[in-house]
Amino acid sequence: MRTISPIVDNPPKLTITGIECHVLLAPDFDPGMTSSAQDSLIVVIHTDGGVSGIGESDANPWMLKTCIEAPGTHTMGLSIKDMLIGEDPFKIGDIWRKLYLGTAMNGRRGAIIHAMGAVEMALWDLCGKAVGKPVHALLGDATRDRITPYASLQPAGHGFEDYRDALVQSALNAKALGFKAIKSEVTMNGPYAHGGMRESYDRHTEVVAAVRKAVGPDMTLMIDVQYLWEDAATCLSVVKDWKEFDIYFLETPIWSDNVREMAKLAESAPMKIACGEWLATRHEFTELMDIGKIGVAQPDVGRVGGIGEAKIVCDMAKERGLTIVPHCWKTGVSISATAHLAFVTDHCAFIEYLPPQLCVERLRRELAQEELTLENGTIPLPVKPGLGVEVDWDVVKRYTVA
Repeated sequence: MRTISPIVDNPPKLTITGIECHVLLAPDFDPGMTSSAQDSLIVVIHTDGGVSGIGESDANPWMLKTCIEAPGTHTMGLSIKDMLIGEDPFKIGDIWRKLYLGTAMNGRRGAIIHAMGAVEMALWDLCGKAVGKPVHALLGDATRDRITPYASLQPAGHGFEDYRDALVQSALNAKALGFKAIKSEVTMNGPYAHGGMRESYDRHTEVVAAVRKAVGPDMTLMIDVQYLWEDAATCLSVVKDWKEFDIYFLETPIWSDNVREMAKLAESAPMKIACGEWLATRHEFTELMDIGKIGVAQPDVGRVGGIGEAKIVCDMAKERGLTIVPHCWKTGVSISATAHLAFVTDHCAFIEYLPPQLCVERLRRELAQEELTLENGTIPLPVKPGLGVEVDWDVVKRYTVA
């Protein structure tokens, strides 16, 4: 159960000497908001050569910090932090296996794997900095010199008209910035309904129609409904009428674990079904792809277990003729890691991008500055060592709560 290690000739001799875990929380966070970009876990791994790496993951940061720092009590429940100390950071595949086996009884999925994702991401950043190469070069040859991001659009307000109008305006703002693709959250009902709304399914159709009309026919449009329906039949009764809107994919229409209903939906829906944002390890993606029959796999680099595990999922998708569009609703650290993965994945159609100009979360705007830039609707190949992201340590200091 190894992941992959950097492709490097004669790597420098380095030894891991320590790991820091910073729980960050924006002071203006809204606990009623369905957005994990308001907090973060930042992991920093240090070596005896003075080279450090940065990683991040998207789950409750207090839980992830505990997963990493908790002491071990037996051979199947060891400490991630203790297992890291003394290791060669370039042996990422071996380290991942060691952590996975050593923490197996603590949790083979979920928070343990999400925490390992932050650690593994930091190792890739460290290795890239140590040899002066961008992470994509350590993963193999880039398959392209540009990737296409889509803008994730957030609604506002607590009534139907405000919600609709806010999404339309943010779509127009994204178009003005030069985006060629957008994703609209259309969630006015269900378990993650915006602001506790309980609007009819017909009104969801109205919002989709309004966004499509606003941006015109040339913009790629994706729709995220955040697990709105409980079964395929109910979902299909609504989205069968969405064919005219030319939807690239429908994200998380039903619960991720309900893979048999997912398969029914994928068979009849007039657009591709996308899922995978919450999944941990290749094993959960095997079930989603082979039983759930999704059309678009969405590994989140941190949650799935790191860049290497995400790359394995991408390779699995290619074997099955599926498209990759990674999930990433976090700061520039995770966005950068996602971009490096995309540059070595030729079947990655888009990456999720939360541009500071379009987001309301303070942490996303202030924490990190990625190398990535939007040029004519695409992002050029990054060239800086490691992830190529600059963290503002004053922001880390101000927003650290644990």
